[in-house]
Amino acid sequence: MIPDFQTLMLPLLEVLSDKNEHHLQELIFQICDYFNLTNDERKELLPSGNQEIINNRVSWAKTYLLKAKLIHSPKRATFVITEQGEKILKSKPKRIDIPFLQKLPEFQEWRHSYLSKKDILNHEQIVELETGKTPEELLEYSFTKLKEELASDLLERIKNCSTNFFEHMVVDLLIKMGYGGSKKEAGQIIGKSGDGGIDGIIKEDKLGLDTIYVQAKRWTNTVPIGQIRDFAGSLLSKKAKKGIFISTSNYPKNAYEFVASIEPKIVLIDGKELAELMIEHNVGLTIKTNYEIKKIDSDYFEE
Repeated sequence: MIPDFQTLMLPLLEVLSDKNEHHLQELIFQICDYFNLTNDERKELLPSGNQEIINNRVSWAKTYLLKAKLIHSPKRATFVITEQGEKILKSKPKRIDIPFLQKLPEFQEWRHSYLSKKDILNHEQIVELETGKTPEELLEYSFTKLKEELASDLLERIKNCSTNFFEHMVVDLLIKMGYGGSKKEAGQIIGKSGDGGIDGIIKEDKLGLDTIYVQAKRWTNTVPIGQIRDFAGSLLSKKAKKGIFISTSNYPKNAYEFVASIEPKIVLIDGKELAELMIEHNVGLTIKTNYEIKKIDSDYFEE
């Protein structure tokens, strides 16, 4: 199990107790060894997939130790223990965490110089309800939770739409994903009786070098394998090479096995993936708020 970032503070200071300069990546490696993390734990990513969790937690532990002046950064991404840090270690604390740091004058000075009184109170409340996650993790997990709730609401809304609207919506999504050009150029809604089980046709690219056939079904229960076989038959009758079957529900395991064993190529998109694609490509949605996470550009400050 990956320790929370506050649990890392004391071991991080102990690693630096040799008074040598250590690069951040070296510290991460030593902390991983200290806690005997497995290879999978070392590679586990934040929800965004942009950073390893252990790297993020070591970085935040390091940041708090810097603010308390228990460690010092003599050069970029390199750290060494300070006299104050050595003094703290000699007192043999059982744990160094945010409540511990809040008792140190150096940390108090930083908090009062940078944070407003209201922010300090909010910060203390967060500490009391500490989850073990770094601020960045809390943001990412909160974003993931909001996204999951949005996807659920979106899928429910889609299920209540008319069949005609659903078919048009699917072609809109594929166009937003980069297939073809405009709706007039790229997508053609069929959706008529005798359509051979095909609800739409869309160009694979703006030049129309290939055509993709689409089947879109608003299902509540698992899609029967027979529906996939019928769609495959329709593609073969039109000598089509590619098809997309989109449903608001899910598919049985044998449906995936079937499409993996045949030509033409058929991609199955279930309700969960459909909602996620609509969120990713902003179909049927409006942006409520944008947040930007910024970091120092170290190259800019190099002389």
